[in-house]
Amino acid sequence: MFMDLISFFTRIPAEGKLERVAKQLWALPLLALLTSALPMALLLLKIPIREILALIALYATIGLIHLDGLADFSDGLMAKGDVKVKFRAMKDVNVGIAGIFAVIVVILLQVGALRFAPFYAIFLAELNSKFSILLSLSVKKPLGEGLAKFFMDRLDRRQFFVGFGIYIALIVAVAFYDRIALISALSLIVGLLTIKIALDNFKGLNGDCVGAVAEITRTSSLVLCAILDNPSMII
Repeated sequence: MFMDLISFFTRIPAEGKLERVAKQLWALPLLALLTSALPMALLLLKIPIREILALIALYATIGLIHLDGLADFSDGLMAKGDVKVKFRAMKDVNVGIAGIFAVIVVILLQVGALRFAPFYAIFLAELNSKFSILLSLSVKKPLGEGLAKFFMDRLDRRQFFVGFGIYIALIVAVAFYDRIALISALSLIVGLLTIKIALDNFKGLNGDCVGAVAEITRTSSLVLCAILDNPSMII
C-alpha cells in the first residue's frame, strides 16, 4: 500500500516514484510499525548483545542515510564562520571529527538505552523519529534544491494533520499498556530544538538537517524511555 514510501525511507526492496512518495508522507508514522518490527523481535530474545543486534537490525532496515545526515549536520554546525562556511562544511564529502563524534555518541546512547528500556521503546523511538521528519518538512524553509525542498513543496496541511492524527493514535494505543508512551513524546521537543538550531545556523533545512533531527529525536526518545523505566538511574 505504501511501497513508494517504503522504497525511499527503508532499505527494503521495493519500487517507488518520488512523486508518489511525496503524496504518502502522511503515512510516515505508520512506517515505524515496519522499521521497529525486527529490532523488537531481537530485543525479546534472551541472547547476548541483543541491544547491539537490535540496533544493527534497525539500521539494516532504515539504512544509514539519516546517520550520514547527522554526521554532515554536525560538521557544519561546528564549523566557525558564516552561513556559507557552515553550509560548505556540511556538504563536504569528507566527514570531520564533529561528525564522527556525533555518530559515535548517538550509537552509544541508543545501545545503552536499549539495555534498560522496555522492548517496545524502539517502536516509540521510531514513531517519534518518523513524526519528527514530518515536523521538519512542515517548517517549509528549504536549504538548497534537494529532496527536502521537493517534499516540503508537496507537503500540505491535510497530509500533516493526517500524519499527526496517526501519530497520536499510535502513541495513545501504546499508552494504554504503558504511560511511558505519552512521556516519550517529549523527545519531539529535542527534535524541535534541533530544527531551531539548524535554522539559526543554516537559515533553512536540507536532507542532512532532517536526517539529524530524525536521529537525535530517536536517541532522545530511547534515553527518555530508559530513564522512565528505571527511575533509580537519576537518583
